[in-house]
Amino acid sequence: MKTILACCIVALTVSAATTTALAQAQPQQLVPAVPATKILAIGTLNPGIDQAAVRTILPTEVRETVGLYLAGKIDQWYSLQDRTGVAFILNATDLEGARDMLEKLPLGQAHLMHFELIRLGPLNPLRQLLGVTPTSP
Repeated sequence: MKTILACCIVALTVSAATTTALAQAQPQQLVPAVPATKILAIGTLNPGIDQAAVRTILPTEVRETVGLYLAGKIDQWYSLQDRTGVAFILNATDLEGARDMLEKLPLGQAHLMHFELIRLGPLNPLRQLLGVTPTSP
């Protein structure tokens, strides 16, 4: 039994060493990057805010948000289903520019709402359907 256990330990050690050596010998393969084409902005009210202040500002917030939509800056907008807030798909690729735009809205100016910004791009795994393979550096 001790012999079998010792053989298994040696086999695992040799296997791990071989795998490490092979991984180091092969060049790292890179998947071509896709460009950011949109920004997902998830806006939620800050914790502990005054709800009366939100209700007072909300009509102006909605008018200015509609203005951004009509100007082509907001492509799509949704309400969050699991909490109070909004999700915008922005026609932007620059996070700082998007943050500046959203912070200029009335709820942002009043520090009542904050946004999480996420870059979006084409679905990169679709390259596999086209036969595009990873490239080496």
